[in-house]
Amino acid sequence: MNRAKPDAPGRLDHGPPVAVVDIGSNSVRLVVYEGLSRSPAVLFNEKALCGLGREVQSTGLLAADAVDHALATLKRYNALCASMGVKRIFAIATAACREAKNGGAFVKLAQRAIGAEIDVLSGGREAELTALGVISGVHRADGVVGDLGGGSLELVEVHGTHARHGLTRPLGGLALADISARSLKKAEKFVKKTLAALPVLKTCQGRRFYAVGGTWRSLARLHMWQTGYPLHVMHGYAIDADEALEFARLLHRVEVESLSNIEVVASARRPLLPYAALVLEYILRVGRPRQVVFSALGVREGLLYSLLKERDKEKDPLLEAARNLNRRRSRSPRHGEELIEWTDRFMASSGLDETAEEHRLRHAACLLADIGWRAHPDYRGEQSLNIIAHGGFSGVDHAGRAYLALSVFYRHVGFVVDEELSPRLRELASTRMIDRARVLGAALRLAYVVSAAMPNVLPRTPLAVERHRLALRLPGPCAALAGERVSNRLRALARIIGREPVTLLG
Repeated sequence: MNRAKPDAPGRLDHGPPVAVVDIGSNSVRLVVYEGLSRSPAVLFNEKALCGLGREVQSTGLLAADAVDHALATLKRYNALCASMGVKRIFAIATAACREAKNGGAFVKLAQRAIGAEIDVLSGGREAELTALGVISGVHRADGVVGDLGGGSLELVEVHGTHARHGLTRPLGGLALADISARSLKKAEKFVKKTLAALPVLKTCQGRRFYAVGGTWRSLARLHMWQTGYPLHVMHGYAIDADEALEFARLLHRVEVESLSNIEVVASARRPLLPYAALVLEYILRVGRPRQVVFSALGVREGLLYSLLKERDKEKDPLLEAARNLNRRRSRSPRHGEELIEWTDRFMASSGLDETAEEHRLRHAACLLADIGWRAHPDYRGEQSLNIIAHGGFSGVDHAGRAYLALSVFYRHVGFVVDEELSPRLRELASTRMIDRARVLGAALRLAYVVSAAMPNVLPRTPLAVERHRLALRLPGPCAALAGERVSNRLRALARIIGREPVTLLG
């Protein structure tokens, strides 16, 4: 079998690919990552809905047909890993395997099928890894993480880079359907009783609840489509708690198949939606958070994050992802880094206040500013906007995505066709963020005509507000860079910030 070449030009050198196999109560999933890094790119992702845990609560056993399906799936995953040159497979199993009487026997067979040792996670360890997954992908997370699988719900409080000890309860969709004999009324009583006295939910009041798990993501996808949300990116999708509560109540009180846009949810997930909605409703009632945020990162990403060195854990995942794209797609990656310092000086002198979050977003935008240069000139703005808005970034919310995409869009096209290409995306950003995107876009437009996207020019041609004028310095040999295009773009930026433009030569 041919192996993937490690020197593929479209990939970064983070060492050989690594794989995580997640044997859950409902799905068995393989995710292969480009390498072990702070912002790992996904090379391959596949899941099979095996339903291992669908009878564990009532019979104590993994269903025989589900076992056969899972073992066949794991053999396929093993072959896929070999073809992709995976050197390390991290295999984990969760609620169904740890609770079933025949879980141990299945794990032995599963280890042979996948060719790796399987770590059967305790409930506490599963909660910890899920929390680390959210910490790795949400900038300054603050609230309670809930991971709803097929067999269990894990809950853990997070703040910044720290997580408290977590807990687990048998509230997964398959487990609830099994416990209640598929009666939503019985399931509701069980959920209410189980969640009523959990101290961890009391810590959620006024903070965020981070929802992890495939069925909750399906719930969020349905909400996106029903509300006409302009960005179909799951990670970071946020709903105010009151609206989420109303939607959750709707989902478990009506016939799921009668819902509009239900086709956006996989047919195998639909029977579990009412149970997922039921659990979310009571979490919101008891915890009283202000917002529900959906995270696409969970136990698998938490496992990889736990394996990083401390210095790598401290890196910003958004900036790491932006740097990776800068290295692979820009004419000069060093120029992207120089843009950061060049705009730092400009912003510091401009009189425009900038929050810490706006500061990091601006740095990311500088790194992404040239990723569309290979496109046709008429479409560079549009293509860059789409790549950034829909990219596999973590560490950024949807408003931040909109700012990044619009900044680079404006850098390419200016503001003439603003209303034609970006009105839906602009709905996600505040007026202030749109204004900042326009300022940065205008600054980037100037930088690129001065430097031609080449390194070692911007450090010698600083831009700053001096004596109430916007001054571009072109000293010594750089004076020859002056010209009509430079003057026009300097004037456009000066107009936006209310200053008089001046070019200082010599």
